[in-house]
Amino acid sequence: MNILVCISYVPDTAAKIGVSDDGQKLLLDGVKYILNPYDEFAVEEALRLREKHGGKVVALTIGSESAKEILRTALAMGTDSAAHVASTTLDSYGVAVNIAAYARAMNADLVLLGRQSIDHDSFQMASTVGALLDVPSISIVSKLEIEGTLVRAERDIEGGKEILEAELPLVISVQKGINTPRYPKLPDIMKAKSKPIETVQAQEVTPCTVFRSYQVPQQKRANIILSDSDADIAEFVRLLHEQAKVI
Repeated sequence: MNILVCISYVPDTAAKIGVSDDGQKLLLDGVKYILNPYDEFAVEEALRLREKHGGKVVALTIGSESAKEILRTALAMGTDSAAHVASTTLDSYGVAVNIAAYARAMNADLVLLGRQSIDHDSFQMASTVGALLDVPSISIVSKLEIEGTLVRAERDIEGGKEILEAELPLVISVQKGINTPRYPKLPDIMKAKSKPIETVQAQEVTPCTVFRSYQVPQQKRANIILSDSDADIAEFVRLLHEQAKVI
């Protein structure tokens, strides 16, 4: 089984990120970057599938030269190889186009991703890659079973679980709870530092989105305190509808 696992290089969840006064760039000086937490589950699931079914696992990331750091992490965890698409200008659609191109070139049976990256949070990569490859995609999977070419995926929904079946080839995004990612051992970390990383020429794509500006969310409190009386509950619903406009 040929498995492509896609990983992202993202700011640490504890990082404090500012915005320039003109709103045209993020202030990232001193920010620590990490492997996207959801992608750790994707890497682990890929490794477990290889251990069970054989084949190979290739880790792929798209980004700046610094993004190679997380490929070293994936190699230390146990991926067979790693590839880097060097580009900082692609939007989500452009990233999906490059993932699909690499998956097609390696004849991937399965493309695995984390459910979403914690920086842009677009939550659209799995479905877009699936559409570009013209194969099914299943998102936010919490349990995965593969027998032959039959895939059974389970995901949590409100009030229960949903089980879906599909045939390989397939694109799947996984979420927390599907497994417990392994910690690379020191010898594996040292070996990963000297392993080659394939460099891939990026396919530049006309963006589907146009950046305008960044803005720090405004945190305003209405300071309205209500009780649990019927009248106050009705007033709370009215405020949510008329003022907050969330219902």
